[in-house]
Amino acid sequence: MSCRIVWSPEAAEDLEAISEFIARDSSFYARAVVAEILKTTRSIPDYPYLGRIVPEYSVVKIRERFVYNYRIVYRVAENEILIVAIIHGARKLD
Repeated sequence: MSCRIVWSPEAAEDLEAISEFIARDSSFYARAVVAEILKTTRSIPDYPYLGRIVPEYSVVKIRERFVYNYRIVYRVAENEILIVAIIHGARKLD
């Protein structure tokens, strides 16, 4: 499946907030976490249904992958993957 990746403004803000939060303690780890999140998002189009169905919604096209303690929530569409949010694994989606 060949899809393009689109980031919602909220997901981009989430990533920035995660980076800033981790950077308070370590800029090295902040960069490493962000790099791993970006690497994982780039791999999603290869196998979009590899991620699990988001339990809060139980919708087949809304999936998530985990990187460290973070949930990458995305929606699978015909020609694109929309990155919806990146949240800490302990948080529930609204």
